[in-house]
Amino acid sequence: MRAPTAIRKSAPRRPLACARSRCPTSVAERIRPVLTDAARPATFEIEAINERGEMVPTSIAGEHPLTLYLDKREIVTLMTLGHAPEALVLGYLRNQRLVGSVEDIAAVQVDWDTDSAAVTTRRRSTRGLRQKMAKRTVTSGCGQGTMFGGLMEEIEKLRLREDVRLADAQLFDLIEKVRRHETIYKQAGAVHGCALARTAGPAAAEIL
Repeated sequence: MRAPTAIRKSAPRRPLACARSRCPTSVAERIRPVLTDAARPATFEIEAINERGEMVPTSIAGEHPLTLYLDKREIVTLMTLGHAPEALVLGYLRNQRLVGSVEDIAAVQVDWDTDSAAVTTRRRSTRGLRQKMAKRTVTSGCGQGTMFGGLMEEIEKLRLREDVRLADAQLFDLIEKVRRHETIYKQAGAVHGCALARTAGPAAAEIL
């Protein structure tokens, strides 16, 4: 039988000092919300009957309900492909001005078993939420979207920079790159596509 070995306990490790110059992202990492990673496949395969009466495998876009809760208060149910639900939640809350900034959000937890996304804010930073939720605008789009609060008034106050220009050659180059880009639409159709881009020269642009 082996004799017990004494193990020397080390002193508690001190947190490392981090100068701003050495750790430029430390502040950003501290205020970044904690996110789940609950991505679902954007498409799935089914058996369909073609024009000749044959059964063929076909990809279709997924569509899932995701009910959004902000500090335990139900806000809205979003229909989504489910490919990036946490990003969808962050973007929706910020786009609707239901939170002042992404840094106000402490965590986003997506649970597909309950088709829900629970959002927790820092210090319950949702002042004026009741007033914003009381006013709704139904848009004229095919999906009958809903906007909360006085979002339209905020949009009217926006002013685009006058020094920003997009040449027609850059636009055509970007359209061609989007056309060649592998998208859900190419796999399954039935969805819209969009992209963020930046100019990469006098006659070129790149998709971010």
